[in-house]
Amino acid sequence: MHESEIKMWKKFKRTKSQELREEIVKKYLYLVKYVAGRVAIGLPPNVEFNDLVSYGILGLFDAINKYDVSQGNKFETYAVSRVRGSIMDELRKLDWAPRLLRKKAREIDKKCKELEEKNGRLATDTELAKALRISTDELNNIYSDLNSTTFLSLDEVWQNDDGNKPISRLQTIEDSLVTNQFNYVHQSEVKEMIAEAIDQLPEKEKLVIVLYYYEDLTLREIGEILDVSESRVCQIHTKVVTRLRSHLMKKGGEITLEA
Repeated sequence: MHESEIKMWKKFKRTKSQELREEIVKKYLYLVKYVAGRVAIGLPPNVEFNDLVSYGILGLFDAINKYDVSQGNKFETYAVSRVRGSIMDELRKLDWAPRLLRKKAREIDKKCKELEEKNGRLATDTELAKALRISTDELNNIYSDLNSTTFLSLDEVWQNDDGNKPISRLQTIEDSLVTNQFNYVHQSEVKEMIAEAIDQLPEKEKLVIVLYYYEDLTLREIGEILDVSESRVCQIHTKVVTRLRSHLMKKGGEITLEA
């Protein structure tokens, strides 16, 4: 962190200047918009981007008030979880997912976990559909429904070295998916678990994850590369994250579906 930034934070903590607070908000507003944009992917069309930004700004205010520069952590890293958490809290209140769909999601989680325990690897579509006593087409339809009603993501936003542009990297499961029971697992262990599970994915699914989280491509751009529709990429993404979450449930703790 630059010396000028350290001085700015120390001055703010000392004076609580409203003028300086507004300056800090303007400086980091781009971060709120970026997180809101990532969360917005796959949400129903009735959820406005500007509403997500408004929710995120509340989290930014909270981060500004609670940030302690003496801890030596970058504000950007600290603020991201606050911003995302604030957005997720408000979205949970909307609770648009039908009860039946939530039940289906829990059944998929359960069967994914059972099949992995039995076979020692991630379940295939065919195996999962058979266990659920539905067709693979029906399973894909469920994934499509889940995609538009849940916040399934592996996204973690970090700040790059130049301090200007946020970048997306596969770091850990979305904060909103992890319960208190899972918090004891060290972040490095979580990353290792996810990497292990990704290695087991079919090539197309693995490519979607790599292009989306490592290369930061949009779903539309990934669809063009794979020669499939954007909605199909969304479906693949939801399917992969569902499986990875079940994998983490088996390895480290209890993870819940937010819908």
